[in-house]
Amino acid sequence: MAIKRWAAAFILWMLTTAGALAATPELNLSWTGLALRGYDPVAYFTVGEPVKGKRSLSVEHGGGTYRFSSQETRELFLADPDKYLPVYGGYCAYGTAQNTKVDGDPQVWHIVDGRLYLNITRDVDKVWQQDIAGYIARADRIWPNIKYD
Repeated sequence: MAIKRWAAAFILWMLTTAGALAATPELNLSWTGLALRGYDPVAYFTVGEPVKGKRSLSVEHGGGTYRFSSQETRELFLADPDKYLPVYGGYCAYGTAQNTKVDGDPQVWHIVDGRLYLNITRDVDKVWQQDIAGYIARADRIWPNIKYD
């Protein structure tokens, strides 16, 4: 019984400190520091869909680790990272507009005016699509206030 309590306490500690381990609150990272769950940020723009990156083609940038599906996409990123980084650090665009930081799913995405936006679920994304410009304007105003929370 003591082992079960210890295991439960450890799991709870891991869940509550995972963000602290990544130590970059402005980026939506895994507890290991992986951004976009390992998807190639450039592929959204060049291929038009999410593509898993390779561990061997990783780049550390701004506190996160980004993976790339090819040497070409890696080089494009290195030439202009800001062009390919997801907005709001990869957190959900709709959530940001609601004054909160929640996970952004790399499979639920849009490119709007040359910027990559993620949302948490397809249902949330449907709501976001009803007023994309309005939600982006609101999120852009809110993001500086919650970015480092």
